[in-house]
Amino acid sequence: MKRLSMITVLLLGLMICLMGCGNDTSSTDAELSTLEKIKKQGYVTVGFANEAPYAYATPDGKLTGLNVEIAREVFKNMGIPEMDGVLTEFGSLIPGLKAGRFDVITAGMYITPERAEEVDFADPEYQIGGALAVKAGNPLDLHSYEDIAANPDVKVATMAGGQEYDWLLAAGVSKDQIETVSDQPSVISALQAGRVDCGTMTGPAMDTLIENANDPTIERVMDFKISVIDGKKQAGYGSSAFRKEDDDLREAYNAELKKLKESGRVAEIHKEFGFTESEYAGPEVTFEDALNVW
Repeated sequence: MKRLSMITVLLLGLMICLMGCGNDTSSTDAELSTLEKIKKQGYVTVGFANEAPYAYATPDGKLTGLNVEIAREVFKNMGIPEMDGVLTEFGSLIPGLKAGRFDVITAGMYITPERAEEVDFADPEYQIGGALAVKAGNPLDLHSYEDIAANPDVKVATMAGGQEYDWLLAAGVSKDQIETVSDQPSVISALQAGRVDCGTMTGPAMDTLIENANDPTIERVMDFKISVIDGKKQAGYGSSAFRKEDDDLREAYNAELKKLKESGRVAEIHKEFGFTESEYAGPEVTFEDALNVW
């Protein structure tokens, strides 16, 4: 009996030891950086806002878009073959990233000083300005944000959290004239429903949505004039964004992004999604350059 008791004690001791080892492994995993974690698991989780052509889900559920496909190739070259998308409203992207809901934002987000205080951006993936959609024939003769400001009866829709809201205010448009909506398709819906007289977003996004709407009662203002405020053109650069503590992930991303630009592949992806040469940000354009436009 004593021998049996001794064996039992030894077995219990071994089990406790193994349990302790298991806890040590768990603790080690918890201490991995985001870059180490996504390399180990073989996939990265990205936040997006269903904003074509930057980042959106196709009818069959595939995540795609300019910024998504650039990021997909960058991450593959980093040894991370898969991407999982988390759909959220544009205004929730930065809070969601900071809260750990995803590892990176790939959503066509402008690089601005205010956003750069909360997250760190990769080097620019595109450069672009705003655009305006109106009723067919442009009955109110709107060709700029200043035209909207000059007519206080005009109502304009824009996506909540988008840079266009601040640009409208800078051009003199009053808050009472602006209707903020959850996403860019809702900008077009508000115009179609007659709740607003015009809608604003980036040009490529507007082209995609108007084409998809196939509605002859709305059109893009082709001679839209981008505002110049305090000597600065109201246009900007966009890229992927990372948490402040994930410097190693952002630096690794930048290194592969630069290689992809130099190979010509990023320019090819731009063409695939209808972007022009003037909207391409080359390998020489840095995050610091993007901030200098503000």
